[in-house]
Amino acid sequence: MSEPSPAGALATSADVAASATLAAHSGRLGIDTEFMSEGRYRALLCLTQVAVEDADSPTGIRTILIDGLDTGVDCAPLARLLADPEIEVVLHAGRQDVAILRRAWRTEITHIFDTQIAAGFAGEAAQAGYGNLLAAVLDLRVAKSASYTRWDIRPLTAEQLAYAADDVAHLFGLADALSARLTDAGREEWAREECRRLEGVSDERDPDTAWERLPRVSSLDPGARAVARTLAAWRERTAAQEDRPVSSVLADQTLVEVAKRHPRDRGALGQIRGMHPSVIKRRGDALLTAVAAGLAEEPIPREPRGIRSEAADAPLIALAEALLRSRASEAGLAYELIASRAELEQIIAAARLGQPEPEVRTLQGWRRALVGADLEALLSGRTALAVAGRRRLALHDIG
Repeated sequence: MSEPSPAGALATSADVAASATLAAHSGRLGIDTEFMSEGRYRALLCLTQVAVEDADSPTGIRTILIDGLDTGVDCAPLARLLADPEIEVVLHAGRQDVAILRRAWRTEITHIFDTQIAAGFAGEAAQAGYGNLLAAVLDLRVAKSASYTRWDIRPLTAEQLAYAADDVAHLFGLADALSARLTDAGREEWAREECRRLEGVSDERDPDTAWERLPRVSSLDPGARAVARTLAAWRERTAAQEDRPVSSVLADQTLVEVAKRHPRDRGALGQIRGMHPSVIKRRGDALLTAVAAGLAEEPIPREPRGIRSEAADAPLIALAEALLRSRASEAGLAYELIASRAELEQIIAAARLGQPEPEVRTLQGWRRALVGADLEALLSGRTALAVAGRRRLALHDIG
């Protein structure tokens, strides 16, 4: 095993390979990233912090910091481990980390244990920050002074490097403590089921479906919707090519208005609110070409009206939320893990209309086992919610 680089130094390819060997032997690694998304189409991976168990280290943990801007460092040994289902990948609030690493390192990431997700099943807040969680679970305090610094500027400061190393140095201790809590509560499989949802997270954007996320796009007629699709696809590809935010190419509201009016010359473009002369000068021809292409496409019909809640549903939504909050409290879970307001609205609306259950997470997997049957019984009128002993809510059969 090679000697690690000095503390605070950025890792070499040899450091990466040595850490991968240790992780393969122990069966797990901890990982975190620092990135910059401002002013870019996709977030730029600036630094990757990795922790592995090392019996020869004074702390039992070896941490390495991999410079994301140094293309000479070979990250393949670690990338292969991220995709190995036999290697546990420990991270905290890892949705963005997973998406960025999948793209930047061209790998899949499996067997994830996310300490933020786990904390929600272990009696802590669902969105607990890393520092707060370390304090609550391990009684540790770590400095967070460098969290909003410029990670794309070199050289990195000693403060930044120390902060980055701290972000993974305690991941295993935190994961072990939370795992023990989950085992005692019988909630470990539930937490791991939720962690598996992170495996497919991606920050890749499909230009041909980008139009579906536009504001007010549902109000456009079928022909304008086809124009919106070609405009949004052009905007995505332009932003990707120039590595800039899509809004800096053309604002959402302006794009929708162009689709609605489908101008055929620069003069008509200039009549659209929000269309700055500089945009017309630089991108006018491309915009008009995209509009013409959209007009030549088959119109896109409006989607059938989906299940929507009504004002009269509000009392039932509040009643269902009370039941779910009670069940979450009894189970020692963060309520946010069980349902969102939007999910409850869909469930209530479907029940009112006598339609099949909507495909929402509240009625799937471990959530269904926890609350699904009780929620269905309440909404069907077979049970009632009442205040029972110790001022707790309870369901009672009403025949």
